[in-house]
Amino acid sequence: MNFTLKIWRQPGRTSAGTFKQYTIDGVAADMSFLEMLDGVNQKLVRGGEDAIAFDSDCREGICGSCGLFINGRAHGPARGVATCELRMRHFTDGEAITVEPWRAKAFPVIKDLVVDRTGFDRIIQAGGYVSVNTGGVPDANAIPVPKHSAEEAMDAAACIGCGACVAACKNGSASLFVAAKISHLALLPQGQAERKDRVTKMVAAMDEEGFGGCSNTYACEAECPKLIPVTTIARMNREFLLAKK
Repeated sequence: MNFTLKIWRQPGRTSAGTFKQYTIDGVAADMSFLEMLDGVNQKLVRGGEDAIAFDSDCREGICGSCGLFINGRAHGPARGVATCELRMRHFTDGEAITVEPWRAKAFPVIKDLVVDRTGFDRIIQAGGYVSVNTGGVPDANAIPVPKHSAEEAMDAAACIGCGACVAACKNGSASLFVAAKISHLALLPQGQAERKDRVTKMVAAMDEEGFGGCSNTYACEAECPKLIPVTTIARMNREFLLAKK
């Protein structure tokens, strides 16, 4: 398979960026999108050019660091997968592919396709954890949790913090990410002691980081690689209102 790539290149935070065109051939259909980019970089380095900067780590859809905007879609055309899980068979041989970084005020570009997502880290630091003593693993296993609560908590905890929800939202909202982190603890007994403080602090931190408000277009749900539903945002809103009473 052969492709023409239009890739965003930006030397640094304060530098102007532009799209540059590259070609690559001999791409296997089962190759991942990141493996394809590795091939492009090998070609660039051999030619004495700077490699395209992009984030990746686990390459198994777990860490969430690989997020790219591909042909106008967060993580590309396949639903329910991160960029590292996207296979080149999802594209047509000879297709032109446009690759961009996440576009959001709260995610400034560091270089090329790499953006600064430490705003997510600061939101978690504001309250996305359990700090009280809840006992050890045997104690946790001894606490009965209703099946539906356990399942919903696990679904919310599946969030990998990739930022696709922010990139897909026209307002650059982090509501789905924050809601997922709030929900999975609010649904479990261990998260009850700090429930009100958690939602208040995390929502405040989200606003301070410059993320926009929820646009209610469901774009976040459509692009989330873990298929976290927008009903999670409704739960966050309820938690926030209850915390203010």
